[in-house]
Amino acid sequence: MEWFTASEYWLSRLVFQRALAGLYLVAFLTAALQFRALVGARGMLPVPRYVERMPFRRAPSLFHLHYSDRFFALCAWAGCTVSVALLAGLDSRLPLWGGMLLWLVPWALYLSIVNVGQTWYAFGWESLLLEVGFLAVFLGNDEVAPPVVVLFLLRWILFRVEFGAGLIKMRGDACWRKLTCLYHHHETQPMPGPLSWFFHHLPKPLHRAEAAANHVTQLVVPFLLFTPQPIATAAAALMIVTQLWLVLSGNFSWLNWITIVLALSAVAFPVEPPDTAGAPLWYVVVVLAVSALLLCLGYHPARNMLSRRQVMNRSFDPLHLVNTYGAFGSISRIRYEVVVEGTADEAPRADSDWREYEFRGKPGDPRRWPRQFAPYHLRLDWLMWFAALSPSYAGPWFGALVERLLENDRDTLRLLRRSPFPPGAPPRYVRARLFRYRYTSWRELRETGACWERTFVREYLPPTRLARVSGTP
Repeated sequence: MEWFTASEYWLSRLVFQRALAGLYLVAFLTAALQFRALVGARGMLPVPRYVERMPFRRAPSLFHLHYSDRFFALCAWAGCTVSVALLAGLDSRLPLWGGMLLWLVPWALYLSIVNVGQTWYAFGWESLLLEVGFLAVFLGNDEVAPPVVVLFLLRWILFRVEFGAGLIKMRGDACWRKLTCLYHHHETQPMPGPLSWFFHHLPKPLHRAEAAANHVTQLVVPFLLFTPQPIATAAAALMIVTQLWLVLSGNFSWLNWITIVLALSAVAFPVEPPDTAGAPLWYVVVVLAVSALLLCLGYHPARNMLSRRQVMNRSFDPLHLVNTYGAFGSISRIRYEVVVEGTADEAPRADSDWREYEFRGKPGDPRRWPRQFAPYHLRLDWLMWFAALSPSYAGPWFGALVERLLENDRDTLRLLRRSPFPPGAPPRYVRARLFRYRYTSWRELRETGACWERTFVREYLPPTRLARVSGTP
């Protein structure tokens, strides 16, 4: 069935599969190392409490059947193990059906995690990994050439990621149409990287050129993915370059990396394909049936893109098979940060010995330079950015965070860079204050060594001790 496969994409498939396995590994590792404090039995948003009120049909997950921290850890580390096996190419050493089942395992495990992850997992890159991971199940292995329809669906996802993001910008903040959003974005993005300060200080004409190039890449280039080669490869290569630019400019979890992985599936490498057997009939039937289902479900994200009320990052089914994507439809002009502090003093006063908790990725000490973490995702640090935008974003979990800090909870402190209180000596009071942050100028950086300058704005949470912790800040 030559019409069913495209042998010239065998290397594209190989690179795509190994890169996707690497991203699965990062995702499971992130879950394994952070879950206890976030969604564990004593986490800020415990899974057992969530599954009690969420029906299985709305959020299918293994944890509806059983939950314990040990079982969650087993699932997360099992996901890591399978991801390493896929990264090493075990799927190619198995029969076709065995390779498909092996790819199905990380998808099912990660779906179970995302569907109970609540606020911590409510971002587009989670659904994107699941949507792409589900298609990877049907991409085949060395026994057959890559199915044309699956390659097309991968490009369809890439199209929706890029074109949807471009539309949300044009329909959203006016600064995108004026080409001025990047005057602010590098300073106000959720988690700056080590080069973000330098990106912010690029000349304004270059920022305008960046914004214009972004519109071309997201609104024009995606259509070229469906043209003949080598035009489609050139379009994918341009997207890869754009995403690498974004990788350098900030920490966006694995969003940029999985977009790069998707683009690699559209690249036709000029190498001779190996000999492969024809696709078995059962495989053809399964792939065509699944593809027809996904194309039908794709009506919902397509309709959303064309709607004037376009929404970002929403899944249209509980299995996350089809989703809508988009990022930064609006840009903050001012950066706010919530600074959390504790004191061991008997009575909290303005002149008490208040000591600041240091987070790993979010800005804190003005002299501490941001680090590169992506594609690894610091979930608490990311949500702290939303907490600074409005206390309502932090309502479900911020009170629990404060309670864990007052207890010197080991799992919570592991999410931080440094706690100012030693084990066995927790603070008596914890408070939170809101500061305005801005990047220093070149002169200020030389004189002070600080990349940030911060100004106190207001109290965010008054001094609180265990007996007074509430569910909202």
